[in-house]
Amino acid sequence: MTDYAKLDAWIDAHFDEEVKFLQQLVQVPTDTPPGNNAPHAERTAELLEGFGLVAEKHAVPAQDVKDYGLESITNLIVRRKYGKDGDGGRTVALNAHGDVVPPGEGWTHDPYGGEIADGSLYGRAAAVSKSDFASFTFALRALEAVAKPTRGGVELHFTYDEEFGGILGPGWLLKNGLTKPDLMIAAGFSYEVVTAHNGCLQMEVTVHGKMAHAAIPSTGIDALQGAVKILEALYAQNTLYQQVSSQVEGITHPYLNVGRIEGGTNTNVVPGKVVFKLDRRMIPEENPVEVEASIRQVIADAAASFPGITVDIKRLLLANSMKPLAGNKPLVEAIQKHGGELFGEPIKAMGTPLYTDVRLYGEAGIPGVIYGAGPRTVLESHAKRSDERVVLEDLRRATKVIARTLSDLLA
Repeated sequence: MTDYAKLDAWIDAHFDEEVKFLQQLVQVPTDTPPGNNAPHAERTAELLEGFGLVAEKHAVPAQDVKDYGLESITNLIVRRKYGKDGDGGRTVALNAHGDVVPPGEGWTHDPYGGEIADGSLYGRAAAVSKSDFASFTFALRALEAVAKPTRGGVELHFTYDEEFGGILGPGWLLKNGLTKPDLMIAAGFSYEVVTAHNGCLQMEVTVHGKMAHAAIPSTGIDALQGAVKILEALYAQNTLYQQVSSQVEGITHPYLNVGRIEGGTNTNVVPGKVVFKLDRRMIPEENPVEVEASIRQVIADAAASFPGITVDIKRLLLANSMKPLAGNKPLVEAIQKHGGELFGEPIKAMGTPLYTDVRLYGEAGIPGVIYGAGPRTVLESHAKRSDERVVLEDLRRATKVIARTLSDLLA
């Protein structure tokens, strides 16, 4: 029996335990907002301790979290060193995020039940990315039980700020010098290894007019009509983005989405203020500074065409795109080798239109890729939609790929 076969066999033998672990993680809500995620970190640390894995608890200061618009964040690091102080080998970090958007409506399964049906486990964050809490943890356990590495190290980074941009998740750990791995793998999907991703600019636009009685609207300035002018200009710009193409496979063109609008006080009042939030995805070839300046100019020009309104623009998030670092080659090659064997098809190295925490590791000079338990696409996983699920066989095979990859990297 080869070492790989022994790793696979250990994972098969403990797979029911891995599924139970994932169910227990799904059963503790991490809706963000409101973002009260410290309880999930506490529960995760408790479960890890049951496996003999000690998790350091790094609580982000309460005021920093509050200023950020969330309630509580405790990030976890499990450090495993092999040999004497790692004996000069690589340290590989495995990062997954526990925070997730609220479940919303339309579920046919309990979003916090961790129910199993038709070979899939259902629940909010079952696919993105509590499934990789499980795959990474059990890959690590298999590695130590079977391969018994004698050099290097592995770290588990379980963080709670991906939905808001990662600054108080991996960004906070890196900024405070709490970790500096040589390579990293972040939660992803099983049929591709992602080496590049889009950036994201999020902005809040407040349109100010003047309230008035609806019976005498001429005495006011309609902020909603002004907002409509701006939105029309932004959507026209979004159409133009289709003419800009990325050279990265898996990424098409830039695009813009307005995801939230609120304003007005009542049906019989001319709206005096309207607020909307936009999300602008940037392809790796774009310059974020130029993108933001262009958006601001589009808004300013449209506002100028509607006399009387004023506009405030606030940047909520600027997440840079991820570009491949030269040092990620060992990660890509190992995952492609083992993924191809275990999934029975080639595992492509490509980009994704998502933005992730991996960019923060890359900005710190740490080569990384995205790979983990999940289907071929975000759409298939139902991430951020009702009935999110992970196929259990994908979870099993992804765990094996990660275990084999760690074995190669620490050999």
